Amino acid sequence: MSKNPMILPVVLSGGAGSRLWPVSREALPKPFMRLGGPLSLLQRTLVRALPLAHQGRAAIVTNQEHYFRTREDLRALPDAERAVITQLLEPVARNTAPAVAVAALWAEEQVPGATLLVLPADHLIPDELAFREAAQTAARIAANGALVLFGIQPTAPETGFGYIETGEALAGSEARRVLRFVEKPDAARALQFLQAGSFVWNSGMFCFRARAILAAFAACAPEVLEAARAAWQASREAATSERVTLDAETFARCPDISIDYAVMEKAEEVLVLPSRFGWSDIGSWKAVSEQLPADADGNTCVGDTMLLGARNTHVQSEDRLVAAVGVDNLLVVDTPDALLVASKDASQEVREIVTRLKARRHEAARLHRTVARPWGTYTVLQEGPRFKIKRIEVRPGESLSLQMHHHRSEHWIVVSGTARVTCDERSYLVTANESTYIPIGTKHRLENPGVLELVMIEVQCGDYLGEDDIVRFSDVYGRTGSGASG
Repeated sequence: MSKNPMILPVVLSGGAGSRLWPVSREALPKPFMRLGGPLSLLQRTLVRALPLAHQGRAAIVTNQEHYFRTREDLRALPDAERAVITQLLEPVARNTAPAVAVAALWAEEQVPGATLLVLPADHLIPDELAFREAAQTAARIAANGALVLFGIQPTAPETGFGYIETGEALAGSEARRVLRFVEKPDAARALQFLQAGSFVWNSGMFCFRARAILAAFAACAPEVLEAARAAWQASREAATSERVTLDAETFARCPDISIDYAVMEKAEEVLVLPSRFGWSDIGSWKAVSEQLPADADGNTCVGDTMLLGARNTHVQSEDRLVAAVGVDNLLVVDTPDALLVASKDASQEVREIVTRLKARRHEAARLHRTVARPWGTYTVLQEGPRFKIKRIEVRPGESLSLQMHHHRSEHWIVVSGTARVTCDERSYLVTANESTYIPIGTKHRLENPGVLELVMIEVQCGDYLGEDDIVRFSDVYGRTGSGASG
């Protein structure tokens, strides 16, 4: 075995995290959540993995809509200047198999012979040292061509995870052969698996050489490899060390399938490394509560909260006091525009709320009240029939796209800083305590030419005020066509 495999971490940052609504939403999903600390789950994953990275190289596979927010998280990493992290940007979600195939093609070009350490962006592993020791062990095992999965030793009859039944141990190694994969079981079967002692949780983390997983794709899922290779080839010319925007037309042809179904359940040399480091996939609010210190009655709290006579309850608030009296076994999660109240026993069913919100085209499924954009943020202050009021903050030197709206006019009032406004052929400055008007159908742009943050209030009026009523004509961030506001 190779003593020093060239490890390239590949972070899969595509999960929607719908069971963690209303904090996790489509435009700001679970990997960007911060749980009890200053770093997001994505940042924690990178901090955990980058010490293993060959020459500081790593990749993140994510949706192209999350490029700018991911870039902000990368720039805020400790020792960010020492890492070379490439974003592989998907135009549409196609599950983990195409993501891994594209990452393997990228890795073979960057570092031929590299070993991939594939990690979801939204897991929590407090013991980083134990994780890295396990990852190095897995990389040494994978050097001979094996596909290695990380299995987590069960601590309870958990019904929210898939299981792997393990077979004989590999000679001279902690790794075991995989006998079978089992979908999420009911409570009775989960208890049987725990008592059997030969089952581990399927963590969704993998280690293999890039050429080994490509060979496995060729043997087990050639249609995935063919589509991924076409997307990669169509995207290489415009690729940089910072990002590769995958070609939309060819990547859309990739089958929507997980790496487990496409390869792991079919391939020959698949091994599992039972691991004992603390691990959680943070798959529900119940799982979040289990990561927090509890009081004598089993309650956990985040934010400004007050509990009286409550038991086994999780209460979380972002910007106001939330009080709970005489309740038991509840989840209460409060955000500025949405409140979740659920039984802990039904924490997995929160995703159904998101499904129903999407069916109603409710913006709370996708956006928070405060929305991050490459140029700054906007916050919806109030909305009613034919009007919406926003607070807009634009960072120094940044600008919104040159754009137009079909259904609304806009009134802009500058609170602080200076705005440069383009309205059709005119360009002019608007300073604090001044305002301007943008009629329906007018091409316009907002810029901050100063060194201080620009803060303004926007009042929209019209018969449709959705964030998708926008046509972009030019944009310094490379966004074009119709899409989200700004």
